[in-house]
Amino acid sequence: MTRLNRIRLAAISLGVLLGLAFGISGYTLIYARGGSYFTNDPNACANCHIMRDHLDDWNRSSHHAVATCNDCHTPHNFVGKYWTKIDHGFWHSYAFTTGDFHEPIQMKARSRAVTEAACRDCHADTVHDIETGHKTSELMSCLRCHHEVGHAK
Repeated sequence: MTRLNRIRLAAISLGVLLGLAFGISGYTLIYARGGSYFTNDPNACANCHIMRDHLDDWNRSSHHAVATCNDCHTPHNFVGKYWTKIDHGFWHSYAFTTGDFHEPIQMKARSRAVTEAACRDCHADTVHDIETGHKTSELMSCLRCHHEVGHAK
């Protein structure tokens, strides 16, 4: 293969890759409303129909007036929040596009840890009082007993 042919092949390959990247990005940001996930609007979480019940449950919950999805499901720092949104957005899109997800939806360990940390952050005084009187060295899980607080049925 001559040098000119290698250059042409590289240019064509680059063009195809850029076309795919722009096409997928455009689809995600425009058709799938991907940009809305960078907002604090809880309705963005229901862009995917599978999350509609969770949004409806949140609207009926005790946390509706004091917390949005981001308050409980993303870390409370800028980098952690947006990294989690990007990570979850990619994997949620992948799972829902391929149909490869558990029904009903279940939190993965990382998501559970983020939500547990959010509970402990907002309810620090209560958690401290409870754990001070708790006799074991193992931390108690807020979600073990309060798993439906943010999404009351």
